[in-house]
Amino acid sequence: MTIRDRGKIKWMAASFMPEVFAMTRDMYKDAERQARPILDVYQTEEFDQRICYAMESNYAVKITVWSDGFTADYTGRIHYVDPITHRLRIEVKPGEYERIAFDDVVGVVVVEKQLVIPF
Repeated sequence: MTIRDRGKIKWMAASFMPEVFAMTRDMYKDAERQARPILDVYQTEEFDQRICYAMESNYAVKITVWSDGFTADYTGRIHYVDPITHRLRIEVKPGEYERIAFDDVVGVVVVEKQLVIPF
């Protein structure tokens, strides 16, 4: 009677399981998370003034948004500010809009060069 052995396979590491890869990926992603920046009233007022200035002058803005531990930058022209739902509508590309909540904004920079969007 011959013994059927699996050879090297039985000594391989258990990293071939997809759950291990997913957990490792999540672990590294969680390590890169940042705490939410604490903004005072003066900073939020300054953000509001920059947004108003950009809307009046038709300048583009670069808005930094905090979401679930990560920050993202959106650059475009402010199309509409909704005071009821507390959201900004930014035209990122012609006909493409992003809606951003006021509470998620952690940085606003006005781009002095006018953003030309053909209509």
